[in-house]
Amino acid sequence: MDWLRDKIYSPTLKFALQNRFASFSGFVAALYLTVSSVIGGIISVDFFPVVDSDILTVDLKMPMGTNEKITDSIISMVEKKAIEAGKELETKFMQNDDRNLIEYINKNLGFSADNMSMIKGFGDVGGSSTASLEIYILDSEERPSSVNASMLASLIREKTGEIIGAERFTLNDAANFGGSPVSISLISETNNLNELKSAKDELINQLKSNPLLTDVSNNDPEGIKEIQVKLKENAYLSGLDFSKVMYQIRSAFYGIEAQRFQRGDDEIKVWVRYDKNTRSYVNNMEQMKILTPSGSRVPLNEIATYEVKRGDVSINHLDGKREIQINANLIDPNLSAADIVFNLQNNVIPEIQKQYPSISASFEGQYREANKTIQSAYTVFPLALFLIFATIGFTFRTYSQPFLLLLLIPFSLTTVAWGHLLHGFPVNVISLLGVIALIGILVNDGLVLISKFNSNLKEGMSFDDAIFKAGLARFRAIFLTSITTMAGLAPIILEKSFQAQLLKPMAISIAYGIAYATILTLILLPILISITNSFKVKGIWILFGKIVNKRDVESPVVELNRRK
Repeated sequence: MDWLRDKIYSPTLKFALQNRFASFSGFVAALYLTVSSVIGGIISVDFFPVVDSDILTVDLKMPMGTNEKITDSIISMVEKKAIEAGKELETKFMQNDDRNLIEYINKNLGFSADNMSMIKGFGDVGGSSTASLEIYILDSEERPSSVNASMLASLIREKTGEIIGAERFTLNDAANFGGSPVSISLISETNNLNELKSAKDELINQLKSNPLLTDVSNNDPEGIKEIQVKLKENAYLSGLDFSKVMYQIRSAFYGIEAQRFQRGDDEIKVWVRYDKNTRSYVNNMEQMKILTPSGSRVPLNEIATYEVKRGDVSINHLDGKREIQINANLIDPNLSAADIVFNLQNNVIPEIQKQYPSISASFEGQYREANKTIQSAYTVFPLALFLIFATIGFTFRTYSQPFLLLLLIPFSLTTVAWGHLLHGFPVNVISLLGVIALIGILVNDGLVLISKFNSNLKEGMSFDDAIFKAGLARFRAIFLTSITTMAGLAPIILEKSFQAQLLKPMAISIAYGIAYATILTLILLPILISITNSFKVKGIWILFGKIVNKRDVESPVVELNRRK
């Protein structure tokens, strides 16, 4: 440790203090290069982390009324393609490995892969049109690093192709924190349902045509087929209304209870309705006789029209207005959803609103959660910095020294960004949490050095000796703090398990940040203190025409002189 201090750090600090502006320019250039790399996309930024999963889920939703055998045959076909895709990846990446990439597959009929809860109700609502697969693959630490769930999902999509007639066919290969990467709610300001559905179809077509997106779905699926009756004007003239007509139609086809009687211990219900042959054909409804209030009977086709169409499964509202939400996943989880959302905001949505003026759009999912977090940070982060500044300022009775400590914070982000690039992670919200922890460590190390510097000045040392010897005296404490922190975080950074993936960005931010923060504290902070001192001395000379000693403008010395 003494050798490292005396042979490496001591001459480096001496050189940096003798060439202050050149050394400072080097730190600025590193920060500028980092910011440019982030803006240029070399270092990727994605607000929410993408964590590769060990479970791939497939969600299939056919139109309501689809026979269970058809749904079963389709999901079985997808299962077969998944096995083929797994074998293909094994041949390519696991040639000398006897293990299977896909360990086992759970197939579920009548279950949704989103919540794995059975759809309850009657008829088709029991789930004959819904199916899902749970594909369990080798743990991330056991399979080759070049194989992931996203790769398997892409290959399954390629082999399966488009499933004609499916309302939803999605493959989830990662944990989407904050919701879907792309989620847009279309809202009808006038509750014009026709315009809303037309706008939905237009947006879905736009999303499906984007090669970066996949698994486009919405919360407005078509329901089972319904017979929708509409009365003619002469029906009302006959004294009929909609409820009376529909009651007679339902009684004729579904039946009406005419009598109950007891037979032993059993109660017998007698229902009256059309015979099976008559109620089996919708066309027979046209000639059924409707009883009017006057007692006459008229054919249904004279007082009403009807059409067979699919009804609504759900009716969704947002702020009291009719809403349809469209979601999509990224075909490559490592892509930035922000660029796609911005393109939709600036190009696609305005064109849809020109066609359908009553439609407005609200961006949900990860975009909404990111904005909430950013808005919260606008309030909390400045407050935290102010509290740090105020605490240090009151302690050292100066404004310049706490300001210099806070000035180190943006410089510390340099290795935070490059550390993420080295480990293949985008900078995300979890990384920012690590940065917050890093700020605390950075400020604490800086306080150790500044405290010793102030103590040296009070003991009567010259300014140059005080700052140089403060660095040498605190080198061991600062260096060991950084080394032990990095060593403690190394197991998390090197861990390959699924559970560790969420914590890795935070660990990278702290470990790589504290490594660079050590250099910032031991080299850049003395440079900044020296530069600030020069500005103070020259400022007094310019304003008052006085030439003062370097140490006499520093707050500890000023405080001592004031007491005398």
